[in-house]
Amino acid sequence: MIKRYLAAMLTATSFTVSVCAMAQAMSSGEYSAAKDSVEADYNSAKASCGSLADNAKDICMAEAKGKKEVAKAELDARYRPSKNADYKVAEAKAEADYAVARAKCNDQSGDAKDICVKQAKAAMAKAKADAKAQ
Repeated sequence: MIKRYLAAMLTATSFTVSVCAMAQAMSSGEYSAAKDSVEADYNSAKASCGSLADNAKDICMAEAKGKKEVAKAELDARYRPSKNADYKVAEAKAEADYAVARAKCNDQSGDAKDICVKQAKAAMAKAKADAKAQ
């Protein structure tokens, strides 16, 4: 019952956010500036990963790239609002979460790693299916 309630709340919240995003269309100048800002944020996040080593660096890079892709998808959705743009945002979030989870799985070995990767794939597939259903 709690899971259904949480799912309903998340759905309502995401619907509200997407409606608000559609109401705030951007001009091409704002879009270009925001796009440059996303790139700058990515470059700074990527630079902060430079001090890390091994798998921690891989996780950091996956998080940075995921945030960039999600931010770009959200930006495109605000610039040209549509159901397809909303789907692309959800898809970008699912793929970003998968990339980070997959990088985290590399810390493990053997069966634990296999299970971790399968769980990450299942979570991504579920997120994409939910996005498609909406």
